[in-house]
Amino acid sequence: MERSSAMSEQVEPATPPDAAIEAERAARRRRARTGQAERGPWQRISFRRGLIEGAIIYAAWRLVVLAPITFWPGALFPAVLLILLALHFLPPIWASLRVVATRREKMSRRFFALAARLALTCTLIDAALALVAGDPAQPFGGPAYGPDLARFFASGPHAHPLSVGSFLLAEIATAGFLLAYFLIATICTRLAQGGFLRFTMPAGDGRVTL
Repeated sequence: MERSSAMSEQVEPATPPDAAIEAERAARRRRARTGQAERGPWQRISFRRGLIEGAIIYAAWRLVVLAPITFWPGALFPAVLLILLALHFLPPIWASLRVVATRREKMSRRFFALAARLALTCTLIDAALALVAGDPAQPFGGPAYGPDLARFFASGPHAHPLSVGSFLLAEIATAGFLLAYFLIATICTRLAQGGFLRFTMPAGDGRVTL
């Protein structure tokens, strides 16, 4: 009897330490509070990374839209237009969805700052690409007149010169459009993600939050 009891004590699985259990519980509570996924595209990320990802999406749109129309097969061109449209308007929505936020948090100063900084970053990207690669033609894209940096010094009957003032005015208009749209898109995304209305009923124990 003593030998069997000793053997049963030896084969009993070792219980994990209390510290590990508490750490796992704390991680679960944190994920439940912030809505943070463990992995995948819906994993919540930091403010800086959300800003970087939004800027990368805008830069991808700005580069792809410079491709000439003849570059795309005719059968795929409608799908390309839809993809370009999505890339153009996706940066603030993507960044707002990805940045860590509590489930009850709808809007805060950091989300307004995210929209403003993302708009400024995208404006700088647009200005840099305009100088070295040019502006896209409207409305279907493709190169317009070549790099703006070369147009500053262009001359001749077939040239398309550009003054520094006109370049700055165009970038200011781009910055205003991006700032207005990014703010609206961020607000709408945050409200839709957290619920437009939130109220609790009934009062007292057993109440339910909608």
